Amino acid sequence: MPAWTSASITKPLVFALCLSPLGALVWRGFHDGLGANPIEFITHATGDWTLRFLLITLAVTPARRLLGMPGLIRYRRMLGLFAFFYGCLHFITYLWLDKFFDLHEIAVDIGKRPFITAGFAAFVMLIPLAMTSTNNWVRRLGGKRWQRLHRLIYVSAAAGCLHYYWLVKSDVRAPLAYAAVLALLLAARMIARRPSRPAARGKESPATSAATPR
Repeated sequence: MPAWTSASITKPLVFALCLSPLGALVWRGFHDGLGANPIEFITHATGDWTLRFLLITLAVTPARRLLGMPGLIRYRRMLGLFAFFYGCLHFITYLWLDKFFDLHEIAVDIGKRPFITAGFAAFVMLIPLAMTSTNNWVRRLGGKRWQRLHRLIYVSAAAGCLHYYWLVKSDVRAPLAYAAVLALLLAARMIARRPSRPAARGKESPATSAATPR
């Protein structure tokens, strides 16, 4: 492998790219680029990037198979944690800048506004995934249980798409586009899970690594 493709070089580059949406928001904030309603702009931007990183994370496994690049798997954990990071920013923006920590109003919002309920559910499902993203948790839970838990990312992404769809109400092109990408990724997962015919009687294809859910 060429030196410039090693993880010690590419991981910091990917990390910097993942931080660039936040950097763009900060730059806009210091240059009056957040529009007439800065809180709404930040809320929408962080929500969009949460959903994008969820889909990018889910795309890693099919992409590595399709492109024949198994090394892509080394970035999946980072991408998933950035999805959680931007989800935290999205939630904190709502909790702090929008509602000023008024827990009663937030509870009413969650109960009465379906898009808030869906978004809150999507965020809550990301918490155990972020908490158990380490190799130590893979060992503690066991590969199969860890895989089953981390399939929640599909449910979280679906709830995120629903949250976006109910939020925009009229122009639903963007949430439908995200939902279509998610549907394609789910279809790719289902196809990959179909058992392949053994090359010879009594032989089976090797099992996938426990830390690499299909």
